[in-house]
Amino acid sequence: MIESKERLIHWNYFLAIEEDLYKLSRYVDFSEGNYNTYSLEIARILMASCAEIDVVLKQLSALIDPDCSASNINSYYNIITSKLIQFKNFEVTVPLNGLQLCPWSLWNSDSPPKWWTANNRVKHHRHEDLKKGNLEHCLNSVAALYIAVLHLYSEKAIDGDLLQIPKLFNVSDQFFGGTKMGRFGNSFRYKIETIK
Repeated sequence: MIESKERLIHWNYFLAIEEDLYKLSRYVDFSEGNYNTYSLEIARILMASCAEIDVVLKQLSALIDPDCSASNINSYYNIITSKLIQFKNFEVTVPLNGLQLCPWSLWNSDSPPKWWTANNRVKHHRHEDLKKGNLEHCLNSVAALYIAVLHLYSEKAIDGDLLQIPKLFNVSDQFFGGTKMGRFGNSFRYKIETIK
């Protein structure tokens, strides 16, 4: 019998969303020239990733401050950035397409990232704002989820215990710590801050 491993629900959910994004790449080229491309599928991936981001940031905030009552994107800001200094500038790459994304860079306590605002417009006003469910916002939201999940599972990320390797995303050199090969699969090792 195989020894049971801790279930990394949020990592597995990120991989499922990223798989949907990977399938989309067969139909829409992931390039800056296509950033304004929108569709129901792109909007669906955007909304799924943002819903998961909210859940992950709430858990991340509770790990940093068990007494916190943060419950929205702006209220998570001070908690997360006070402890995780590099979080806002964490860069994700899409090597197959030559893209570099820094989805949290414009986030502050008064203003969410533009992909988050786009998600809310699509979620609540889809009949008017479906165009905001575009490729640029979608890519950035899934990259933002990647970053949030890596920080939620920081110790496992550092040790290379997040199986499998993402199909689309990687991290910039300053956050890459190599690869790990094992009996159950391959993984990346990350250089990220831990919550202690």
